[in-house]
Amino acid sequence: MSGKRLPWALLAVLVLAQICYPLTGGATRAGLTVATVGLGWLLSVGHALLTRGTRAALALVAVATGGGFAIEALGVATGFPFGSYDYSGELGPKLAGVPLVIPLAWTWMAWPAWLTAVRLTRSRPGRIALAAVGLAAWDLFLDPQMVAEGYWRWRDAVPALPGLPGIPVSNYLGWLLFAVLLTAALRPLAGPAVDRTDARDAPMFALYLWTYASSVLAHAVFLRLPASAAWGAAGMAVAAVPLAVTLLRARRRRAGAGVAEPTPRVDAPA
Repeated sequence: MSGKRLPWALLAVLVLAQICYPLTGGATRAGLTVATVGLGWLLSVGHALLTRGTRAALALVAVATGGGFAIEALGVATGFPFGSYDYSGELGPKLAGVPLVIPLAWTWMAWPAWLTAVRLTRSRPGRIALAAVGLAAWDLFLDPQMVAEGYWRWRDAVPALPGLPGIPVSNYLGWLLFAVLLTAALRPLAGPAVDRTDARDAPMFALYLWTYASSVLAHAVFLRLPASAAWGAAGMAVAAVPLAVTLLRARRRRAGAGVAEPTPRVDAPA
């Protein structure tokens, strides 16, 4: 399979796994969760490798996977920066109290969030801010869903957002703090190749928009978590809605110009 088709193939498998999620339960659902996160990690790291090269892929793994494990281990041990919490044993093997699958989740969404920010703004501080919000807002879906499944629990869950009991506000602030650090470190380590987007990034944009739309639907309808559907819809909309509008406008311009294939877009760093 060509490098151009592989990300689309992995995305298709990932979408299928997520569609199956509400149809399962118990140990099967936990196993599917772990498999889905693994697929997401492979998709994002593989795309970075295929489109930006070894340096970018290694930088993504270092700051998102390595950094994700470090911040989670710190959180479990000290309660900083997320609050005091414990993981259950349902998500597989642990190291320092952290399931090994958890850092993979940071990586899964960090890459499409970064590319979304690059697509939407030329300002480097703006990219860091938008990518951080785009990543951290995902947790407005993720944490309520995983807590409802019993995959982790909070020892002190106050104050909490309205409609989202059991999860302290400090968790979301901790996500935002680490997301800023992650996205700020990614560009210097990955190099100038991550300062531009082009037609090869379509699978990552599709992943981000699919995550947004499918999460709203799943929480509102299948998982019976309407509050997290509303909070997540509002939070991720900061990046997802401008991305969708930008991509739609670009498609219309190409159609109006009679261009059959999408032309690459290169964003010069600020």
